[in-house]
Amino acid sequence: MLKVLLTGGAGFIGSAVVRHIINSTDDAVLNVDVLTYAGNLASVESVASSARYRFLQANICDKSAMANALAEFKPTVVMHLAAESHVDRSIDGPRDFIQTNIVGTYSLLEAARDYWMGLEGEAKEVFRFHHISTDEVYGDLEGTDDLFTESTPYAPSSPYSASKASSDHLVRAWHRTYGLPVVITNCSNNYGPYHFPEKLIPHIILNALDGKALPVYGDGLQIRDWLYVEDHARALYKVATTGVVGETYNIGGHNEKTNIEVVRTICELLEELAPEAKANLHALGKQKFADLITFVKDRPGHDARYAIDASKIERDLGWKPEESFESGIRKTVQWYLANPQWWKDVLSGDYQLERLG
Repeated sequence: MLKVLLTGGAGFIGSAVVRHIINSTDDAVLNVDVLTYAGNLASVESVASSARYRFLQANICDKSAMANALAEFKPTVVMHLAAESHVDRSIDGPRDFIQTNIVGTYSLLEAARDYWMGLEGEAKEVFRFHHISTDEVYGDLEGTDDLFTESTPYAPSSPYSASKASSDHLVRAWHRTYGLPVVITNCSNNYGPYHFPEKLIPHIILNALDGKALPVYGDGLQIRDWLYVEDHARALYKVATTGVVGETYNIGGHNEKTNIEVVRTICELLEELAPEAKANLHALGKQKFADLITFVKDRPGHDARYAIDASKIERDLGWKPEESFESGIRKTVQWYLANPQWWKDVLSGDYQLERLG
């Protein structure tokens, strides 16, 4: 049995990893999350009663708190997912991104280095620090056939991606300078259940159900590779437990879609799966969900195309995505339709009562 200290486990991707570990392995998890607006303990409620699950509300920027958590829990693996991650928020206010993604990663690295240096024998040999990052650190791609590989030069475009690029460099430096046993992953755009409604796919689903405008930046032709979050969780666990120290693994869904394609696909699924919600449309004189699509001014520095070459993780570790975009987006829409209480609590702010109280 492994012991996994996971930061950001109340967030979208982190909660998927927590659920995967508890439901699919015999490992124990300490979920460390400060519970910002994006942290929601309801996302791990289904596994919270497990004897192998523990939660600690703490800030990764607090080195002392991280050191205490490491000393008490004695993890085999640290999986570092905690991050500010919304590009629009980083443009409006970059300070939190610098603090959490750069300073927080530094604090956690130092606490982990001290902990690792104090280990002996097999415990020291098997310890891993797994840093989870994004494909946005690479900037964007011009050619339609180009792909991001693990050796693609960094060229971040937003305060968010620049802060994540900085954290990647710190992790590599702590490996090269101090010998800390690290692995790094860079993933493409995630989607799936428990996704915070500010992100594109849940935002479109919930706006459509409410008869609100479906905003699409620019011409909607920006291309992203879409990765179902549960596929990503399986990949992250595979890397954390079998990845080679010092290596980087790109994780992609093999599903390139333009933003407007994604929005139109959601509209078509809602026509099929939620016809009763069209009452909101008819009150506005609209006939179809797609009639709500509204093109808005593009955001500054918007990358045109991301696409991941995930051949290394498939070749070296045997992982590949199980979901196509078609199967994954259907599951996602169905989940939001079946779990209105989760997203209504998010939209109302009720989900934050546990953090505030």
